[in-house]
Amino acid sequence: MNIKISKRLQSLPAYAFKEISDKVEALKAAGVKAIDFGVGDPSEPTPDFVIGSLAGAGRKHANSGYPSYIGLKELRQAAADYMKRRFSVALDPETEISSNIGSKEAIFNFPEGFINPGDIVICPSPGYPPMKTGTIFAEGVPYYVPLLEENGFLVDFENIPEDVLEKTKIIWINYPNSPTGAIANAEYYGDLIAWARKHNIIIAADEGCYIDIYFDEPPISILQAAKELGLGYEGIVAFYSLSKRNNMTGYRAGFVAGDKAIVDIFKKLKTNIDSGTPNIIQEAAIVALKDDEHVEKMRGLYGQKRDLLLQAFEAIGLEVRKAPATFYIWQKAPNGDDIEFAKRLLSPEIGIVVTPGSLISDVCEGGLNPGKGYVRFALMPTIAEIHEAAEKLKKFGDFTLE
Repeated sequence: MNIKISKRLQSLPAYAFKEISDKVEALKAAGVKAIDFGVGDPSEPTPDFVIGSLAGAGRKHANSGYPSYIGLKELRQAAADYMKRRFSVALDPETEISSNIGSKEAIFNFPEGFINPGDIVICPSPGYPPMKTGTIFAEGVPYYVPLLEENGFLVDFENIPEDVLEKTKIIWINYPNSPTGAIANAEYYGDLIAWARKHNIIIAADEGCYIDIYFDEPPISILQAAKELGLGYEGIVAFYSLSKRNNMTGYRAGFVAGDKAIVDIFKKLKTNIDSGTPNIIQEAAIVALKDDEHVEKMRGLYGQKRDLLLQAFEAIGLEVRKAPATFYIWQKAPNGDDIEFAKRLLSPEIGIVVTPGSLISDVCEGGLNPGKGYVRFALMPTIAEIHEAAEKLKKFGDFTLE
């Protein structure tokens, strides 16, 4: 048989995070202990009270069959309660919330419900890969907007060309932002909502991964901004995942929330794609969403890790920027060369794995790669490992690149 990969799949670049994992394995094979800041997968365990709920949930749902496509009523209510408690946003769990199998599934599949071949989807660069890959698989066209430091790493929607807007159906935003750690305020959201409605563009906000991981004031939801500004939820949908908030990356649980018309279409899409998050996992998600104390402890831990690393950067003369949210540091590379900086960090005497910014960013109009000159540190190693990394940086941190 002459088995060939589809043109659609072949057109996609390699998943950058897999390449980083391969580099870690190569270091290990060479006998070098790698301190891995590359991939944003929490190393801290899922909270005990969540794990403890699984056995009872298994017995409860022993004969319950396939799970609900849109989520148990109790899960959707727990999501609504969380949104009310955290953002003072009142959502109807019957019409304005649906479960998802983690954000990746929802974000990748979302364009299928709204775009036709040739329609444009605006994607931030750097950005979460499923935003663009889901667009491509839906036969849409990604249009990349650079996230630049001079704009506070906010999507500069007002300068998108008119001919692009005429074909645009969706704009993706991600605040708190991975990888820059930037957040958006109510004024920005208000302007974005007005602009999107003028051009009949859906706002898809991937905000729930990191919105509870912050170091100063709690970031707001776009739904909260819409409510406070009296704008309503029309044309807005927000994506939430328990992966980072609750250290539950392997559980694949979350929800989408917002405009009823959008959520209705998302529900119809889901019923044709998957069979829903397993009921046992949904029960664990309910327990996790109800608790805020463990999230506060995680914020404190990430704050300690961030400060230790930033102190080391400062000691060796690197430019330091304290991001207000997420567990990422978007660090400027010496001499603006992120690839060479990452290679230097991978040297055996240092053994630190990071993600070069240019590998997780897409080239925008004019040939600009907005990730060039930055590397991403994900604060996943333990406190002890970060102490070790800080000492190695101070000892071997001559990053003058020839």
